Amino acid sequence: MRKQAVFAVLAVAAALTAGVAAVPTVLAQGSAQPATATPAPSLSMLQIVQRLEAAGYTGIESVERKRKGYEVKAVDREGRRVELDVSALTGEVTKTELKRARRADQDRTTPASR
Repeated sequence: MRKQAVFAVLAVAAALTAGVAAVPTVLAQGSAQPATATPAPSLSMLQIVQRLEAAGYTGIESVERKRKGYEVKAVDREGRRVELDVSALTGEVTKTELKRARRADQDRTTPASR
């Protein structure tokens, strides 16, 4: 009787061990892979500069990659220094901030007062 009980416990333990080992395989085969969103392709710095030049911006001093786009320092059509936030996906200017003229630019444009 005791041998039968020990045998039964061993059989159950073996079955459980085999079942546990088979569970990850069954789950892996039956589970759907989570959908991974592929990121939309972003424009390169060169493409951003080309689009801004086509839009009339000149004197592009710097282009910095930010979290969702680019920050660009340039001169607009009216000759004002601006800082632009540009979408990395579309190249669209999402924000324009006017900047002060540089000291050297001011010295050239204003007559010297003596």
